[in-house]
Amino acid sequence: MIRKESRRVIVITGTPGVGKTSISKLLASKLGTLHIDLGRLVKDEGLFTEIDVERDTLVADIERVSRKVKEIIESSDKDVIVEGHFAVDVIPPEIIYKVFVLRRHPEELRAILERRGFREGKVWENVGAEVLDVCLYEAIEACGIDKVCEVDATGRSMEDVVDEMTSILSGEKKCRAGFIDWLGRLEAEGKLEEYLRHF
Repeated sequence: MIRKESRRVIVITGTPGVGKTSISKLLASKLGTLHIDLGRLVKDEGLFTEIDVERDTLVADIERVSRKVKEIIESSDKDVIVEGHFAVDVIPPEIIYKVFVLRRHPEELRAILERRGFREGKVWENVGAEVLDVCLYEAIEACGIDKVCEVDATGRSMEDVVDEMTSILSGEKKCRAGFIDWLGRLEAEGKLEEYLRHF
């Protein structure tokens, strides 16, 4: 049993469609940690202020979500994985051990969101956030670059991504951020103009 003082809080964030939920569940089962899915928590506990019909999403009540997550973390005697694109907004940075920002090539992300039936506007809003590194920027802003680890999930199996994350957590592999450049990649692939037209 882990002493509460040494319990690690691991955050997994990223744009919708990068694989946060599946990867978090697999990592949690592999490490034997508690897993908090913020999207599910907000829905199940009614921790939202309104329903954004246009975006087809619930607007989380950050203060109430933050209190609830803090309660869950404090009552846990094992490591905790908190997953959600706004996770860094609800957990005090000083208790976060590492933040994994999952990334996915915009082409692959777009295909995933379209398969999920997202409306065109929502697809491009999320693809735009991925291209412009929004989740990465927010994670670094909240927690500092030393705690933030970028992991590219493009074209990889969940097991492969989780293996990389466990290697980082065990110290075998270096945690690093700021090395993924989708704008540069899209430009090199001759696709940047098509994307910029939608943003």
